[in-house]
Amino acid sequence: MTPTGRPAPDVTAAVLTEYGEPPRPVPFRLPQPGPGQVVVRVSAAPIVPLDLLCATGRSYFGPPPLPYVPGVQGVGSVVSGEGLPAGTRVWFATDAGMRPGNGGLATEAVVDAGHLVPLPPGVTDIDAAALGLSAVAASMALTRRGGLRPSERVLVLGAGGVVGQVAVQVAVALGAGAVVAASRRSLARERALERGASAVADLADADVDELERRLRDAAGGPVDLVVDPVCGDATTAALRLLAPGGRLVHLGSSGGTTAAFASAALRSGSHSILGYTNTSLTPAERAEALTGVLDLATAGRCVVDVEAFRLAEVAQAWTRAGAGPDGRVVVLPGDDQGEVSRRASR
Repeated sequence: MTPTGRPAPDVTAAVLTEYGEPPRPVPFRLPQPGPGQVVVRVSAAPIVPLDLLCATGRSYFGPPPLPYVPGVQGVGSVVSGEGLPAGTRVWFATDAGMRPGNGGLATEAVVDAGHLVPLPPGVTDIDAAALGLSAVAASMALTRRGGLRPSERVLVLGAGGVVGQVAVQVAVALGAGAVVAASRRSLARERALERGASAVADLADADVDELERRLRDAAGGPVDLVVDPVCGDATTAALRLLAPGGRLVHLGSSGGTTAAFASAALRSGSHSILGYTNTSLTPAERAEALTGVLDLATAGRCVVDVEAFRLAEVAQAWTRAGAGPDGRVVVLPGDDQGEVSRRASR
């Protein structure tokens, strides 16, 4: 029985039964909510790199017990449970794939009440789902970890990914003196300029020296802060651009697993190379960061590209997410009728 006395319902969920294969939509018995848990009716759930990694069975968390429902985050409305009133629109996080339990790729989910963040009224469910933890990472890399100050010059590597897209827009909103967006993809560079970047740089098909030249030309000189979700040669080149006291915040390795720095330059410039992970945040810190970005989204100052799929199409959505799209793949569990727009960007 749920906390309201109703039986735990059968729902439709994307269930993973084999590592390395997409989940499939099947009937699923929702687990009994425990103390401090709520039932959420899910309206939108993104498929993010962490979901894909955990589902391989080879993540640093170890192989998750099968079967399970992936989805480390989602958006929906409270059905029952402790804390927020029924009907409250929320973003939520889960430990699916990292610890035993199920996630958000279902029509309903059981979630710890402490992992809920109420949504501001002006943001859509699909935008909130697309932003989610990537928005938290981008915002905290700039602020808490990177210490961005007004008028400082920012370089965002990997500006085509969701973290990069958000970092460009949040840096602009925070009053950066210049924001340089670097990406391998021409469409991503065009989009960054439309969304406030001062200049762009191409990261494709170049060695470190050429990458440094491109980044320096785009920036017009040194930069104070680098947001780095890529690593590899682009990071090595970006480190050469740091102004005295400059910082590089590293939060991903989509472009490589190592980067190099010159000892003399690092020491003489008093540069800082800083790691970042969302797992270092308390739920309250995560909620504050997410709410700040969602407020920007409500004001039309932070948007990301989205490709939306129905839950019945979750295998197709999973494959698309693994192909590295320009935006975020979002599954809409409550939208079972008609066609879903493949691109819900603005």
